[in-house]
Amino acid sequence: MLSIRKSLHFIRSFLDIFILLTSYFFTKILISKHFFEINNFSSEFLHLLIIIFVWIFISKVVGLYDEFRTNNFSFELISIVKCVIAQSLAIIFIQFVFNENQITRFFIFVFTTSFFISIVIEKYFFRLIFSVIRKRGRNLRSLLIVGAGEVGEKFYSSITNNSHFGYFLLGFIDDNEKLTLNGNYLGKIDALQNILCSNKVDDVIIALPNYAEHKIEEIINVCEKHTTHVKIIPDYFKFVTGSKYSISMFDNLPIISLREDRINELHWRILKRLFDILFSLLIILVLLSWLLPLIICLIKLSSKGPVFFKQERWGRGNKRFFIWKFRTMDFSSTDINEKGEYIHAIKNDPRIYLIGSILRKTNLDEIPQFWNVLKGQMSIVGPRPHPTPLNIESKDKIKQYMLRHLVKPGITGWAQIHGLRGNAKEVEIMQRRVFFDIWYIENWSFILDIQIIINTIWRTLTGDAHAY
Repeated sequence: MLSIRKSLHFIRSFLDIFILLTSYFFTKILISKHFFEINNFSSEFLHLLIIIFVWIFISKVVGLYDEFRTNNFSFELISIVKCVIAQSLAIIFIQFVFNENQITRFFIFVFTTSFFISIVIEKYFFRLIFSVIRKRGRNLRSLLIVGAGEVGEKFYSSITNNSHFGYFLLGFIDDNEKLTLNGNYLGKIDALQNILCSNKVDDVIIALPNYAEHKIEEIINVCEKHTTHVKIIPDYFKFVTGSKYSISMFDNLPIISLREDRINELHWRILKRLFDILFSLLIILVLLSWLLPLIICLIKLSSKGPVFFKQERWGRGNKRFFIWKFRTMDFSSTDINEKGEYIHAIKNDPRIYLIGSILRKTNLDEIPQFWNVLKGQMSIVGPRPHPTPLNIESKDKIKQYMLRHLVKPGITGWAQIHGLRGNAKEVEIMQRRVFFDIWYIENWSFILDIQIIINTIWRTLTGDAHAY
């Protein structure tokens, strides 16, 4: 079975490279009416080596050739898009470095389009062929699940609901008799030896609790006497609440990280920081240079008190800092009630004066926070920082609340563009906001930040019902 998977990996890679080269030659013929120039053969050959190397490297990085049996087509399609974009950038690199006059914008467009369409069709038909084969009972892998508890049944549910995985269940074995498995209960774990002798079992899935260490060792010893692969589902995965976890090795010990936050990887932090600085400088020079005096005059004419409002909030690693905003409430108002509880802003809040209401609805009150961004206390995009009293109230009431502070807070965020802003007094609303913030941390990408910024600008221009 392992040799078959390796063969499929090679076939898939070979087909993709063949389509890559075919698309390149097709574009060459269409644009320049030839394959190679005799006098320029070496450079043409170097170009091909570059784009092939880029494809192999990027496809490995994005996991395009990972076990496609357990990945649906949408996952593969996203990986293809990333690889094709990388190929386009490789072509642009060739044009820039080698000063290739024949590689024009039209060449890049035709190559990218033809390559993307061709490889998507190839991937789709590859899956379609295997789907037909599996419906005929071929290329299926037989499973025996050891452990009929919650973990085992959950795994069975996954393979049942995803027939494209290409697995079929022989049954369960468990020392605790299970009569609710639709006839799939085959007996106690002691029966494993007889089952392996009388059936072809490709994979034995161990889904036992971690305390059954000795029993797991016995199962592995039995399986090693047969041509059977053993896979263990650690019971620790019940603590993994999302899909973004990672497994790594520390010396010779496997380590399970409950969540993955690549936003904190050094190279991505540097990229995000550079973008924050450049974007903030752009806003300050282009927008604040003329807008700041205007807003100052309007605030001074409409309300007594200082122009700016500062408030202690919590940032990355719970580090406290003062956030800056244009003051939008009466100077005499307070945000703490007599019980010491934080008072959320509400619609038609009497504390907000007229110009302050306009500033809040247009998000212009947040502009001074670009100074916080320049100082490194905040980012353009991230979970919104909350006042200290609200943090103290929420950290013990809201599940995973403090995980928001794994990253720098932002001027805007994933929760905000989904309408989760403003009054969050209800626990359910705050919990939903936190879930959105954690999703952002676990799924961060530079493109996602751009998407959030564009969406924020659009909501500002078209009006946000939750802005008050």
